[in-house]
Amino acid sequence: MAYHVLAGPDDRIAHPAVRKIHIRDLPAVLRAGLDDFLQKPSHYIFLTLIYPIVGVLLALWTSGNNLLPVLYPLISGFALLGPIAAIGLYEISRRRELGLDTSWRHALEVRHSPALPSIITVGIWLFVLFYLWLATAQTLYQSLFGLSAPDSLWGFVERVMTTPEGRMLIVWGNLIGFVFALITLATTVVAFPLLLDRDVGAFPAIATSVRVFAANPAPILLWGLIVAMALLIGSIPLFVGLAVVIPVLGHATWHLYRKVVV
Repeated sequence: MAYHVLAGPDDRIAHPAVRKIHIRDLPAVLRAGLDDFLQKPSHYIFLTLIYPIVGVLLALWTSGNNLLPVLYPLISGFALLGPIAAIGLYEISRRRELGLDTSWRHALEVRHSPALPSIITVGIWLFVLFYLWLATAQTLYQSLFGLSAPDSLWGFVERVMTTPEGRMLIVWGNLIGFVFALITLATTVVAFPLLLDRDVGAFPAIATSVRVFAANPAPILLWGLIVAMALLIGSIPLFVGLAVVIPVLGHATWHLYRKVVV
């Protein structure tokens, strides 16, 4: 099975045309995503339940003193992997658009996609960004507080909230996190839906996402903000809300792709 990284299966580098959209198009995208979700919401909640479950497990895993400094970077960085969690939802929206059966099992048929090697390649890119974010966050923390672990959760919170080093950690940590989130958004906003729709290759899919971002900076930035806020709200009640937020955003992303890529 060839890994189509630089080009599609015909060894030609595709350059899908992109459209300009407006901020006013985003509500229609979200409505379309919600409509897809409401078709069979219980199925999609089941499919995406693994996302909030993993979030809870991550929180529990890092609750020990040694891993407390990476709790926030781990959970916030976990959102970088959201596009991977939504791949099956893109497929459901694609099938519904074509008038095909949208039973939940079809979300798993992504594994038979001819673009699977390219999808895996873009997925690896996201995991690399995720790892680099964690490593950067850990390095920042250690540069400010040293290698010693906090004594307790309260001690960690007090250290971060009441010291000059803690305030620097909050400011620089969020600024660096924003850069990683921006890179993720710019390189993958339509990469996975595009690969499901046509096997153009991993690099052209990422390049198309960058061109979409360049052509529509304000709408795509606002879309990224909407996604971030929705994930935050969905995470508050022990991540349970993500079982609804993830599928709605996943379906909406497919419709965003349809609007911005010819």
